[in-house]
Amino acid sequence: MTRSGQEYLEALRDGREVWLDGERVKDVTAHPAFRATAASFAGLFDLADDSPHTEILVSGGVHRAYAVPRSYEDLVARRRAYKVWAEASYGFLGRTPDYMASGAAGFAAAPEVFTTDRFDGAENALAFHRRLAEGGLHCAFTITEPACEGVRVVEERDGGIVVRGAKTIGTGAVFADEILVGTIEPLPDGDVDRAVSFAVRVDTPGLKLLSRTSYEGNARSVFDQPLSSRYDENDALLVCDDVFVPWERVLTYRNVAATAAMWWETPAYVNFVHQSATRFWTKLEFLTGLAILLARSNGTDKIPQVTQAVGRLLGMVAQAKAFVLGAEASHEPVDGGRGGVRPGQEISFAQRIMAGELYPRAVADIKLLAGGAIIQTPASGRDLLHPELGDLVRQYVRTPGDPAEGRLKLLKLAWDALGSEFAGRHEQYERFYQGAPHVYLTMQTWAGAADACESLARTCLDGYDLGTTK
Repeated sequence: MTRSGQEYLEALRDGREVWLDGERVKDVTAHPAFRATAASFAGLFDLADDSPHTEILVSGGVHRAYAVPRSYEDLVARRRAYKVWAEASYGFLGRTPDYMASGAAGFAAAPEVFTTDRFDGAENALAFHRRLAEGGLHCAFTITEPACEGVRVVEERDGGIVVRGAKTIGTGAVFADEILVGTIEPLPDGDVDRAVSFAVRVDTPGLKLLSRTSYEGNARSVFDQPLSSRYDENDALLVCDDVFVPWERVLTYRNVAATAAMWWETPAYVNFVHQSATRFWTKLEFLTGLAILLARSNGTDKIPQVTQAVGRLLGMVAQAKAFVLGAEASHEPVDGGRGGVRPGQEISFAQRIMAGELYPRAVADIKLLAGGAIIQTPASGRDLLHPELGDLVRQYVRTPGDPAEGRLKLLKLAWDALGSEFAGRHEQYERFYQGAPHVYLTMQTWAGAADACESLARTCLDGYDLGTTK
């Protein structure tokens, strides 16, 4: 079922152990490093629960991301829901609740992947999907191994297992109801202690989240940092200090193959890409719109080189959109159709390659259009309110077509999106948020496209030999 934003915020006040700057955060909904972003997440729940967008976002009482798509039309309906939530944060909240919701739907489409000789997690995977959907829960995940001491099983009990160690990078975990812990990177054969995946509540005893620097906490105001002050979903190190996990929350156990297969042999990964590709398309739309506003404010929008640069950016937006529509159009059956359909795997993997390479290029092109103005702005919007400074700002921080307040507001937004520490994090995020490139590039090689490419080249080789003449 859906729930309101207020219900979501109340659920975050559960005594979870979040640490920032050497202090334990008592309430993430009230702390200045987290409260505005928590409110932004709450706004998404309100959009689904009761708004003009509810019909697009919800079907059968749950968010459409939880539905296992059975047709092309279902994929389109799910993407339309993704787009509404993506536009609410201009694409800067990457791990909104529909992200893991789509992954859970992928598990539910192929639960047999979780059945192994030693442990049968199929029913647990279905229960995980059902629990998230029926509760309207926000689930994050941590599936990246740290350099040392990754999460591993240290004890087995009648009622469950005890795990110890750490996982990176817990994007959005501070704001989640539950966290799925696993690994997307290949584990060595025989590394069964780390070959485990499970879901836990964030308030589970022994579970700690060590937050990185909060860009929201460092923001001076919405006027001065309009994005980082409201859409800093945060990234945290997850530490399990002898955390007890009941058997019913374990998905894979001491099985290297199954712990990897849950992402690659179910629709989970391509479902992630479907959501994130829609968000990426939305983010490029926003950034391109920002480029157009900057060019107009600078008075350069009619210069041929500038119009060509904007045209290239619009081409990037169209490219990002094409990958989403192409993945939908090339949909594939899951388990012979018994598990519904999934977006086309080859195009989905290719989108990850494209997005990681395209985003830095787009940012660099927009910086050129912005020029030097974004590095020389008044320190704060409060300067406009000062009895002496205000007149100076109004006189000198303006352009013929853009008064000082609007000009300063635009430049502050541009810097937050393009040059701030928040912006730098987003450039790195777009490269690595679904695993290191060597992971998905390897999967692209295995996806089947390589066979077709090799076959075509071999057809040419087989068409002649040493004795062939003209």
